[in-house]
Formats: sequence, C-alpha cells, structure tokens
Amino acid sequence: MKKYNLIPGLLLIYLIVMAGFGWEKFAAEGKYLEYFGIIGGTLIIIFVLRIVLKRKNKFREETRKRREASGRRFLRDDQIL
Repeated sequence: MKKYNLIPGLLLIYLIVMAGFGWEKFAAEGKYLEYFGIIGGTLIIIFVLRIVLKRKNKFREETRKRREASGRRFLRDDQIL
C-alpha cells in the first residue's frame, strides 16, 4: 500500500472512532452543526493531505527516473566505504 493512501486511511479510521466517542456529548448539547462541521472540515483536510502526498510521490518518481535516464550519479547514490 502506498504511503499517500496509508496515512489518510489511518486518519480516516481515527476520525470515525473519535466521532463515535464525541457523538453523545454534541447530541446532548444539541450542537449538531458544530459536530458535523468539525467532521466535514477534517474530511477536507484529510483529502487535501492525500492529494499533496500523491503529488509529492509523483514528483519524487519523476525525479528518480530523470536521474536514472541521465546516467549521472549523485553523492547519496555512491557507496562510500
């Protein structure tokens, strides 16, 4: 599983668990808009995080492919004994 799927997936599971724990408090006080607003905002942040991580991974792969195609070696690729 890719890192850009794993981290948002774990955060989504965490959100579901915490939303379950918080439901009683918000329902008892009648703050439904605040409850669902927090969940909605968190879902947006998790989605944006996934997009950013996916783009970062894509950029890293493209850079790696260009580096391999050029045949140049970089210091961190060299094995220094």
